Amino acid sequence: MSTISMRKSTLVAVAVAVAGTMALTGCKNGNEDPVPAQPTTSAPGGAPASPSAAASPSTGGSEASAGAAGTAKSGQAFKLGETATVPFDYGSNKGGTIALTVTTVEQGNPADLDSLNLGDKVKGMVPYYVRYTVKNVGTTDLSYSTVGHIKGLFPDGTEAQGVSVIGKFEKCKGDSLPKGFTNGQTQEGCAIALAPSAQTKVSGAQYWGSPYNSLSKGNPLTWK
Repeated sequence: MSTISMRKSTLVAVAVAVAGTMALTGCKNGNEDPVPAQPTTSAPGGAPASPSAAASPSTGGSEASAGAAGTAKSGQAFKLGETATVPFDYGSNKGGTIALTVTTVEQGNPADLDSLNLGDKVKGMVPYYVRYTVKNVGTTDLSYSTVGHIKGLFPDGTEAQGVSVIGKFEKCKGDSLPKGFTNGQTQEGCAIALAPSAQTKVSGAQYWGSPYNSLSKGNPLTWK
């Protein structure tokens, strides 16, 4: 899932997220010191194993249930390019509805990861870029919200390892929603997924934001 910062400067920090981790980095104010890359792990059942794996901010507001009012059902499967209508909640007053479309899964070059300075943590791995669009189809202004919780999937349905980036990574941009993101507004996003070798491909994606996660007793939406 692509974790996004609102800052407009160059890349300042990266964290490798092990498959199964539910980690989310909030918006930054642009004055932070660089933070070194930190691997994150998860406890059995997908709960964060340490304080370094931050909890999702989508816990309040007017969150709807999966399948309500024409939204996607828990665990529903889509083809790449198809759109899921999703209840979306970001913080205590950001409840709304978005149309989420995973458009493509593109293979990158291992050299793309060099600028992230992750060293042996990604040695031999191949990056894939899960590209998606977000459209506000509700009545709430979702300015500055972050639509993360997107992971790559291997052909057998298992999750690919992800990379959370604070700052800018030109190969896979994933900015916060801009000011004035009201009904009808659309923005493109991207999440990084890692394959362990060139022989293993990332071919799909999943969205596991609430209410499509185990904490909400739901199942992720998938695109293949």
